[in-house]
Amino acid sequence: MSSIGNLKRTDVARGLPVRLVASLVAALILCCLLVSFRPFQAVSAAGADGGGDIVNQLGFGALGAVSILAMLALAEPRTLLALISPMWVVMFGFLILSTFIAIDPSSAQRAVVFTLIGIICVLAVLAVPRDADGFSLAFVIAALAVLILSYIGLAVVPDLAKHTASEIESEHAGLWRGIYAHKNIAGPVMAAFSFGSIYLIRRGWRVMGSIILILALWFVAHTGSKTTTALVPLVMLLVMFPGMFGLRTLTSLIIAAALIFFFVFTIGSLFIPASHNLLVDVGTDPTFTGRTSIWTFALEKLSATPWRGYGFESFWEAPVVREAENPSYYLDWDVRGIVHAHNGYLDIAVGMGFPAMICGIMVLVVLPLIDYARCLKKRENIYLSDFLVMVLTFSLMNAFLESFFFRRVDPVWLLVVMATFGLRMTARVPLPSRT
Repeated sequence: MSSIGNLKRTDVARGLPVRLVASLVAALILCCLLVSFRPFQAVSAAGADGGGDIVNQLGFGALGAVSILAMLALAEPRTLLALISPMWVVMFGFLILSTFIAIDPSSAQRAVVFTLIGIICVLAVLAVPRDADGFSLAFVIAALAVLILSYIGLAVVPDLAKHTASEIESEHAGLWRGIYAHKNIAGPVMAAFSFGSIYLIRRGWRVMGSIILILALWFVAHTGSKTTTALVPLVMLLVMFPGMFGLRTLTSLIIAAALIFFFVFTIGSLFIPASHNLLVDVGTDPTFTGRTSIWTFALEKLSATPWRGYGFESFWEAPVVREAENPSYYLDWDVRGIVHAHNGYLDIAVGMGFPAMICGIMVLVVLPLIDYARCLKKRENIYLSDFLVMVLTFSLMNAFLESFFFRRVDPVWLLVVMATFGLRMTARVPLPSRT
């Protein structure tokens, strides 16, 4: 968000229109990112990248250009400089290098370009609004656009807004997905809206915040996602309770401990017999609906090339997977027909190697939590950082069972990007407010 402290007198005189234009531009970008240019697509028809057809390719390409122009015309240079992260430059180095060993280098490089476009668009959403009120307006417009379209879809085109029995995952029939291809995208997006509603209420936007909160939580309840339903209140408690006492460093440490806990009792159960046995004792499915088969297979294959992986977005299409046999311990889930590991951290490793995974953990986990602890002691900075760290915490926990990191213009991934760069901004730039 741009500072308004150094505006010329002529700019101040017409400050309201400039603020409004900046907010509407940010809202337009965020709406396009969250709604996409082809909403209401079944999972079988939706492109994996959100840019799998000419409409999305042209749409997101144009959106990237608009975002760059908007930042050049409306964003404060100080804010843009604060968003630059050396570790993210290193991370993109890993991404680019991994495309050269991919099965289809040109396709992998196109995927990296779309990932970069998505990040640029998110940076514009953060940097273009002139103040916290402008960002709040952009968020409200985008959230209402997604919610209204999703609820209209349930009434007008229910076969597109809900999973049906004719799909591959027929067990999801009747579960809500709204404008998205899958409930596992709709659930996290609605969860982010519920976190954002708390941000709005704390800022004094009580009516609009309450409306978004009710609509988002009601939608989450009908996605059938037990993970999302359980994580939303847990994340709110982890962040808000110590945050009320200003214990931001403690909050970061608690979140880090919670992530370690999730690791130990998900993919870590493959290596730690005690955690596996405890899962069995408490009656929880220790395979996580077959995910342990996928994780075991991926780790076995990764051991052959741990330093560089198999190339960006290439492993699950590689011959080593497609031509794999189906021994008994894979029967929970046939790995030959899936598109990701259902674990975001593992997918970074199989695509780019363990060094890239370590770098990914730095930019997605360690540095954002440090930024949260170092948030400037300004009201707007604190409110925004609390919202963003809830989005990030939920996503990092969800990533132990789902995969969306660096997934081009996937809405869940873009919310992670907004959280990581937004936390960097709140630790470095005082955020102005008109209220």
